[in-house]
Amino acid sequence: MAKNKKNKKAQLAEIFNKPKLKTAILNVFSDQPERTFNYKQIADLLQIKDPEIVKLVFVVLEELAETGKLQSVQRGKYKLTSQGSAITGIVEIQRQGYAYITTEEVEKPVLVSSRNLNHAMDGDKVKVQMYAIRKKQPPEGEVVEIIERAKSVYVGTISKSRNFSFFIPTGKSAFDIFIPNEKLNGAQDGQKAIARITEWPARAKNPFGEIIEVLGNVGNNNTEMHAILAEYDLPLRFPENVLKAAEKIPDEIPADEIARRRDMRGITTFTIDPRDAKDFDDALSIQKLDNGFWEVGVHIADVSYYVHPGSILDEEAYDRATSVYLVDRVVPMLPEKLSNGVCSLRPNEDKLCFSAIFQLDDEAEIQKQWFGRTVIHSDKRFAYEDAQEIIETGQGDLKEEVLTMNRLAVKLRESRFKKGSIAFERVEVKFILDEEGKPLSVYFKEAKESNQLVEEFMLLANKRVAEFIGKPEDHKTPKTFVYRIHDKPDPDKLMNFNHFIHKFGYGLQLGTPGQISKSMNMLMTNVKGKNEQNVIETLAIRTMAKAVYSTRNIGHYGLSFEYYTHFTSPIRRYPDVMVHRLLERYMEGGKTANPQKWEEMCKHSSEMESKAANAERASIKYKQVEFMMDKIGQEFKGVISGVTDWGIFVELENKCEGMVSVSSLDDDFYTFDEKNYCLVGRHSHQKYQLGDELNVEIIRANLEKKQLDFRLVKDKAEKRRR
Repeated sequence: MAKNKKNKKAQLAEIFNKPKLKTAILNVFSDQPERTFNYKQIADLLQIKDPEIVKLVFVVLEELAETGKLQSVQRGKYKLTSQGSAITGIVEIQRQGYAYITTEEVEKPVLVSSRNLNHAMDGDKVKVQMYAIRKKQPPEGEVVEIIERAKSVYVGTISKSRNFSFFIPTGKSAFDIFIPNEKLNGAQDGQKAIARITEWPARAKNPFGEIIEVLGNVGNNNTEMHAILAEYDLPLRFPENVLKAAEKIPDEIPADEIARRRDMRGITTFTIDPRDAKDFDDALSIQKLDNGFWEVGVHIADVSYYVHPGSILDEEAYDRATSVYLVDRVVPMLPEKLSNGVCSLRPNEDKLCFSAIFQLDDEAEIQKQWFGRTVIHSDKRFAYEDAQEIIETGQGDLKEEVLTMNRLAVKLRESRFKKGSIAFERVEVKFILDEEGKPLSVYFKEAKESNQLVEEFMLLANKRVAEFIGKPEDHKTPKTFVYRIHDKPDPDKLMNFNHFIHKFGYGLQLGTPGQISKSMNMLMTNVKGKNEQNVIETLAIRTMAKAVYSTRNIGHYGLSFEYYTHFTSPIRRYPDVMVHRLLERYMEGGKTANPQKWEEMCKHSSEMESKAANAERASIKYKQVEFMMDKIGQEFKGVISGVTDWGIFVELENKCEGMVSVSSLDDDFYTFDEKNYCLVGRHSHQKYQLGDELNVEIIRANLEKKQLDFRLVKDKAEKRRR
């Protein structure tokens, strides 16, 4: 048995992901702090033979040198930067008030008690003095310096008294903010507002601050949506000068600009988007050529023609980096004049595009490709439902074009999965809202063939553009480019996940990245329609790394693409604008861009994307709690969707999630078994495990915390036994 475990670990060594590799490399340097190593020596010492992982070693060494953990002593050779017993990391405040400091410098998070935080708040970058390490205890330390504040403004509610007020932040802040009443800016007791910390005297228990904007009354839909945006440092509105700059952009396309471009206006072209969409980033065209091939055009709004580097519009778009999609609204990256107007590929209008044009045979194999600037004219705007009806019935406008595109997309999809792409398909939670934003019902949106049709051609364009720059045919050194990268999964998480799914009769092959993705796809197919489907899919996604933007290409594991970028959505994603600019620069013979500058832009874009995703989830959670508020006391069936040491999370059939507190499980003392995702009773050995079905009663709905509290409902037979 022990030998089998050892073999598994040896196999998993070949699928190092970036965090694991960073830790392993730092350990090599720490063990021999006076020595220098290059990437080949490190790969040999770690017994890494896979060429892809060897390439990752090179990338990681560059990143460690950039962050100061290693120093470059000569080209390609690195040495450990001398360090004391202090580490640098990010504060993660826990519910109980203490914090963990996450860092790559030590293997486990460092525990800091609330009294030793020394004014550090959630998300701050801090320097921590380490305490002496005790056996079987987590590493501990004390914050000695706040290097960078995560934020200086907070969202919360006002608690007003006669002479002063306190501002109680939403979220995980460990401190309330003291507000003198003359700095309330008109905020009333109980209202939501945005506060700025102005000072924090060394001996003061709480920071001092001022109210910079009153959001409104708690429970009002606009107030709550604005509060979510502000909580994640996302903009509420465009500055006046940005709107004015947008309005100056002419609607007409100059004739000389059309003359410079490939004219695609005579070819059948259409868009497929959600029914309520207004910003149409992409269009598809198709025609049969005399040589027997299909010419398919993927046409993307040419935002970079209208938004110039260094302009007011560009600076605002870069700061935002992405459009934000809340439950009831879109907060666009670009002003409406651009996003819904001149850039949007609306039907029956000439539009400027950056296009990827492919000649495909009947098996969807690419025979020829072309990238460049075009002018198009969309003949038809389809909603996904319209295109789906054509696919299902074979009838409707442009049926031949839609059916041909779908047939080619199916071939592309089959080929992609054969090569190792993982098929994660999550159900989207949607709400029907009344005029005031109150949720009336919940429904679920699943991707159908029409969604997959669009997806396949967008993936094709993104992949081929990335290869065009990253894998040049002349074999010259690739130029600086923006890639969408996705790291390999964490080996420990994979092993735990595999251990868990064995309980349901499933298993993964953990040999090579290819075997993992193939067996993961088989798992996703096998769980479809089963009770455990949602839990297994959710856990599988949690084992995966997050995709980010970077100039350092390590490939995209989930798609199984060696080169991948984002080229297809410049109206709503700034990295796509960056890709268009670099593509144009290199096609015109320009020199390679400054990698440091563009890497910083990639990092900012990834951070803003993460904030936008968190805000979207928060808005969904808020509406779920609001939807369940009138159902207090009612019983529902659910499935355990998460387990922690303070309770179990239960997802109901309508996808609303709440928590059964461990303190309410009064029939025994329960402990958390992290490896098996369960709570276990000390005396009864009763288990509450991820994926278990149970009945719960809703006992509380806290809109402020976006939290539902449940109580476990024992069935009658169990009650009689007790």
